[in-house]
Amino acid sequence: MREALFLRQNQARWQQYETRPAANPDELAARFVALTDDLAYAQTFYPESPTTAYLNGLTGKLHQAIYKNKSEARGRFGNFWVRELPLVVSRHQNVLAWTLLFFVLCTALGALSAAYDDTFVRSILGDSYVNQTLENIHRGDPMAIYKSDEETSMFLFITFNNIKVALTAFAMGITAGLGTGVALFYNGLMLGSFQYFFYKQHVLAASVLTIWIHGTLEISAIVLAGGAGFVMAKGILFPGTHSRTESFRHAAREGSKLALGLVPIFMLAGFLESFVTRHTEMPVAASVAIIGGSAAFILWYFGWYPWRLRQQQKAALTAPQT
Repeated sequence: MREALFLRQNQARWQQYETRPAANPDELAARFVALTDDLAYAQTFYPESPTTAYLNGLTGKLHQAIYKNKSEARGRFGNFWVRELPLVVSRHQNVLAWTLLFFVLCTALGALSAAYDDTFVRSILGDSYVNQTLENIHRGDPMAIYKSDEETSMFLFITFNNIKVALTAFAMGITAGLGTGVALFYNGLMLGSFQYFFYKQHVLAASVLTIWIHGTLEISAIVLAGGAGFVMAKGILFPGTHSRTESFRHAAREGSKLALGLVPIFMLAGFLESFVTRHTEMPVAASVAIIGGSAAFILWYFGWYPWRLRQQQKAALTAPQT
C-alpha cells in the first residue's frame, strides 16, 4: 500500500485519538493495540517516513496513559471521585445542560399552573400537606413541618427515598428517555407549584432560606440523575459509528457512574434536611452560608472542575513527545 493511501485511510482515526480522550480503560487499550499494528506496518514499509515518527510518538503517549491508569488502580476509590466521575461529567456536559434547562422549564410551568389554578397545588402536593402548612403559617411557623419527625428516622427515610427517585430517573433512560423526562417533569412541576404556594402565602423568603438548605444539593442531584438517564437514552438513540448494542452498553456504564456518584450528595442532603433544616430559628447568615456553600460545591464539582480536568487531559495528549 502506498503511504498516501495508508494516510488517507487512517489519519482521521489517529487525529481522533489525539483530540478525543478514551472514554474508559477498555477503549484506551483497544486504541493502543490498533496503533501498535499501524506502527508495525509503517516501520516495515516506510521506516524513515514522518508518518512512522508520528505514530511512534502517538503510541508512546498512549503507552504512558495506560501505565498511569495501572499505577492509579491501587487508589481506585479516590481516583473515582478525583478523576473518573468528573471526566464522565465533562464528556456529557451538553446533555446535562439541556437536562437542567428542561427541568427549569418544568419548574416554571409548575409555578405558572399554580398561579392560574388554585386547585393545582393541592393536586400536586396533596390536601394533607397543604392544610398542615397553612395551619403552620397561621401559627407563625411556616416551616414547622420539618420538625414533625424524629431526626434519625427522618434521615433514613428521606435519604433512601431520594436515592430511589434518582436511580429510577436514571433507569428510565432505557425507555429512550421518555420515563426520565416524565420523572423530571413531575419533580419540576412539584418544585414550581411548591414555591409558588409559599409566594402566594407571603412567606417565600422564609421558605427559600429554609427549604434550600437541603434543597440545593437534593434538587441538583435529582437533575444530574435525570441527566444520567438521558446519557443512556442518547446511547440508544444516537449510536454514531458503533453498533446500537455497543453504544447502549457504553452509555449505560457512563450514566451509572454518574448516578451512583450522587449517593453521597443525597446522604448529605438528607442529613441537612433531617438535622439542620428543622432549626428554622437559625440566623439568616447561617442559612445563606449553607445554601451558598452547597451551590458553590455543585457548580465547582459538576461544572468548572470537570471542564478544567478535560482541558488538562487534552493538553497532555496533544503535548509534544520529549
